Parts: sequence; C-alpha cells; structure tokens
Amino acid sequence: MPDTKRGLPTAFPDSGMLMNITDEEFELLRALIYKRFGINLTDQKRSLLVGRLQKVLRQSGHTNFKSYYDALLGDSTEQALSKLVDRISTNHTYFYREKSHFDFFFEKALPELTASLARQNVRDIRIWCAGCSSGEEAYMLLMLLREYFAGKYSQWDAGILATDISSRVLDIARCGVYPEDRVRMLPEHLLHKYFRKLPDGQYEVIEDLRREATFRRFNLMNDVFPFKKPFHIIFCRNVMIYFDDPTRRTLVAKFHKHTAPGGYFFLGHSETLGRGQDLYKYLAPAVYHKQ
Repeated sequence: MPDTKRGLPTAFPDSGMLMNITDEEFELLRALIYKRFGINLTDQKRSLLVGRLQKVLRQSGHTNFKSYYDALLGDSTEQALSKLVDRISTNHTYFYREKSHFDFFFEKALPELTASLARQNVRDIRIWCAGCSSGEEAYMLLMLLREYFAGKYSQWDAGILATDISSRVLDIARCGVYPEDRVRMLPEHLLHKYFRKLPDGQYEVIEDLRREATFRRFNLMNDVFPFKKPFHIIFCRNVMIYFDDPTRRTLVAKFHKHTAPGGYFFLGHSETLGRGQDLYKYLAPAVYHKQ
C-alpha cells in the first residue's frame, strides 16, 4: 500500500486519478478541523480524509490541498467549511435508532419530568437534539411526546430545538422526507399517524409535526452556548465519538451547565462519560441525570 505519510499517491473512489497530500497539508487541515469542529483526525484517518475531499477539490478547481486550505481560510461565508464538515462526518441514522433510549424517554423520563414540572405549575418542556443529523431523532421524540400527552399536548409548550453543524443534513431535516429504509423500524401506528407515503415510495413527516421542530445550524465548538434557559432533556448521541478526551470533557461541562436540575442527558450507546466524572449521575447505558 502506498505510504501517504510521505506525500506519495493514493487511489480513491471518487475518481480514477491520483492525488497527493503532504505531511504539511495534512497537519494544516487536521488542525483546522480540530479547531473549528472538534473532530480529532488521527494519522490512521489520513486516507479517509483525502478520499472524501478529493471530489471537493476537483469540483472547486484546486490542484493541491494547500490551495484548498487557503481557500477555506479566506471564505468569509464559511460555505466551504460547511461543505468540508459534510464530507468528513458520517450522518447515517434512522428512526428508532438505539430504541432503548426512546423507551426510557417515554416510560421513565417523561413521567418523572412532567410530574415534577406539574408540581411547580410549569408547562414548558425544553428538549435539545444536539447533532441532530437529518432529523430522525427530533421527529422521533416529537412523536413520542404527542403519544405521551395525547389530547393534553396542546396544554404544554413542548417543541424541540434540533441543531447540527451540517447545512446539508439540516435541509433534509426541514424537508422531512425519508426513504423507506429509514422508517422501517417504526411501529405501524406511528408510521400511519405521522407520515404520508409519497408517490415515489418515500415517506413525508406530516406538516403538523414538522412545525414543532426548530432546526438550526450550530457548532458545538462555540465558546458560548447562547441559550437563555436550560434544557430538561438533551440528546447528543453518536457525536462525541469524533472528539478526543479534552474536547469531550469541555463539551460535557457545557451541556451540564445548560441542563436543568433534574434533567436528562443521553449519549450514543458506544459513548460514555466515564467513571471519573461527577457532573451527571449514571442511570442506564448512555443515560445520565443531573441532580
């Protein structure tokens, strides 16, 4: 296999041509990606980075990665950065992914949370999907909220904020149209109640549900989170797998600051806060609670 660490050619699936990346170019791009997005690219990800960016370079007329890097720095609109993160991040998901979390949300978190809020005469539930990808998670939570409250849903202010760094996946989320394989795991009654089947075989989230989700572009690496009120429930699943330990600790501290007392924090099943942290109490695999 060619040694790309010395800038030698490597073949990639986007094209039959070969591209080079030098050590300097890789380090520049790796540092930029880490600074702006928190994604930690190891040396083992070098070929992956080039493979995913080669098409971007070819389409934008860059003949080397240094030219592409300079263009990223000079783009005041940050559209090129947005396209960069689209290419290097994975956004595969589907409805009811990691089902046990949604069961916990419906059977444990919502009953306890609503009982506590009712005692305070509060009817406002704030939920944040951080790293929402193409919207399946946010719409899943909205469906379960509707099912839980049933006819009393209108008595609660229970919309969802869903954020992601990728403009492309946010456009998909706002549209709310998904191929059949994305909705395959949904119970039939939810599929029939909250979707309509389109002539091309895809499924569209009904407009009434789409209105309840607010999708916004947001970078979790921002120094300050601009939220005026804390959230009762935060989902940040399968996002921090891209980060190194210092970045994870910093981000978890920010999430904790913006979690209401008694609130819940959900990670992906392959993620954990570790034994050493004392911000959240462990409740179940990848489910935590703020005392």
